Amino acid sequence: MLRSLVAAYLCLASTGLAAPTAETCDREFLKAQGAAYVAAQAGGKADGVKASSSVTYTQNFKTSTLSTGILATALKIDYNRTTYDTTQCATYTEIITTQSGKNHVIGTQIHYTDGAASKIETIVTSTGDWLFNPAGTLKYASQEAWAEIPEAKRDTRAVIQAAADAYLDLFNDKSVKVPWGNPCARLEGGSYVQPSCNVGVPSGIKNTNRRYVIDEVLGTCDVFFTFGGQEPDSHEFRVESGKLRYVHTMTVMK
Repeated sequence: MLRSLVAAYLCLASTGLAAPTAETCDREFLKAQGAAYVAAQAGGKADGVKASSSVTYTQNFKTSTLSTGILATALKIDYNRTTYDTTQCATYTEIITTQSGKNHVIGTQIHYTDGAASKIETIVTSTGDWLFNPAGTLKYASQEAWAEIPEAKRDTRAVIQAAADAYLDLFNDKSVKVPWGNPCARLEGGSYVQPSCNVGVPSGIKNTNRRYVIDEVLGTCDVFFTFGGQEPDSHEFRVESGKLRYVHTMTVMK
């Protein structure tokens, strides 16, 4: 009897060890997914993104579908950069295209569950949006350095997010202390504000419904939120030693 019980236990234990597990979400996985997303956008092939059957997709904060959204339009991509959040299993990608008739600056947050995209949010800026100028955006973005930060100098997720939140909170509360870097450069469309980012920040604006993608290796935090309770907005921050170094913005004007 004892031998039978032991044998049964070992069989169950072996079965448990052999059971399939959720796909690991590490940096290499996210890099592969980010590259696949960029390739899918370049080819206009939405099925190039490995998405779950229940994926939710929004474009400019409105419910859409992969087959009818911007991802179904082939774009000549002049610039792209992706950050990787292994804690949330998410990516953020910035894309710039100066293609005639299809010029856009695009920001996309993608969250993955069990190896497939479960939530995709895209902001697509076009002519008429805030300071829209893809050629200017390309000029300045391509000159910046968003390299990996040495491990010993990396900030924590909490520090990176706090810097981003402080900047966004300042719009509605001028008493907020923002960790300004020196220098700091802010890219808004074709406008490049430097060497200080503490210039021209509006007042009386509430930035609500924030969603974050944070990459400690690159010191970045992208935030999707509703600007002033109305406009879809993305602000991406590069934080170095706790201080803001770069800020990229895109705002859809309804």
